[in-house]
Amino acid sequence: MNKPVLVVMAAGMGSRYGGLKQMDPIDDNGHVILDYSVFDAMRAGFETVVFVIKPEIEDVFREKIGDRIAKKMNVRYAFQRSEDLPEGYTVPEGRTKPWGTAQAVLAARDVVDGPFAVINADDYYGPEGFELIYNYLLHHPDTPELYEYAMVGYLLKNTVTENGSVARGVCTETASGYLHNVVERTKIIQGERNPQYTEDDGQTWHDLCEDDIVSMNLWGFQKSYLEEAWAGFPAFLDKAIAENPMKAEYFLPTVVSNLLSQKKARVKVLRSNDKWYGVTYKEDKPQVVAALADLRQKELYPEALWE
Repeated sequence: MNKPVLVVMAAGMGSRYGGLKQMDPIDDNGHVILDYSVFDAMRAGFETVVFVIKPEIEDVFREKIGDRIAKKMNVRYAFQRSEDLPEGYTVPEGRTKPWGTAQAVLAARDVVDGPFAVINADDYYGPEGFELIYNYLLHHPDTPELYEYAMVGYLLKNTVTENGSVARGVCTETASGYLHNVVERTKIIQGERNPQYTEDDGQTWHDLCEDDIVSMNLWGFQKSYLEEAWAGFPAFLDKAIAENPMKAEYFLPTVVSNLLSQKKARVKVLRSNDKWYGVTYKEDKPQVVAALADLRQKELYPEALWE
C-alpha cells in the first residue's frame, strides 16, 4: 500500500479575519500556522504534502510557504477552480466562489493515489492527531465490505475562541467508537458556563457539553473517498443549481454522511487531547503567537522548522 499523504485545503480566503490568513506570520522566523501543522505531519511519518490552492495565489504561496517546506518534504500542488465540474455542468452565471471542501479535496484527485489525510490550512491541530491518523491509515485499508476512514475528534472546550463564534461539526459515536453522525453547528460561542450554539442568529441559545467531540476537518481517507465524492457531485449540483446557485457548497462531511447512511463506509473516531489553535479573528492572533512561543520554549518545536 502507498504511504499516506497529507492534503491541505489552502484555497480559502479568511473573510472574517480580513485577508489571506494562511500566510500571516505567527513567529519571528516568518512561520505561519500551516508550517507547524505540516511539521507535525512530517514527524508523524508523512513524506508528501499536497497543497490545494487557488491558481492566482500560486506564486506567492510557493515563495512564502511551499518552497521552504519542499526542503524536507515532497510538495505537490492542486488547484481548486469553480469550473472543475463533472461533464455537462457549468458554473452558474454570476457565481465566483468555489464549491466547498469536497470540491477542494477533489482538486487533488490526479495527484493522490492512495490513503490521505485532510486538514485546513489555518488550524493548529497538535502532534497527537497526525500520529493517530497516519498510523490508522497505514494499517486500515478498505475491505471488500466497507471503506475504512477515520476522523480525529477534539474536545469542544479545546476548540472555541473568546473573540467570537466558530463553526464546528458536533459528533456522536457508536458504542464501538465509530462515527454515528456529524451535526454542523455554524455559530458556537464560549458561554459563561458551557459552550452554546444558536440557529436563529442569537435569538435563542442552546447548551453544548464542553467534552463533546467535534470535527476540525482532520480526516483520513482511502482513495475510494475521491471516487465516491466525484460520483456524488452531479446529484449535489442538480439540487444546488436549482435552489442556491450562488452560495451552495459541497461539504466534505456531507459525502461522509451519505456513505454512512448507505452503509458503504465506517469512520473511526480517534480522540486527541491536544488544544486547537486558530486565527478565526484578528483578535485570536496574540494568543496563538504566545501559545506557539511556549511550545518552542518547551522544545516541542525548533526555532527553524525547515532548516
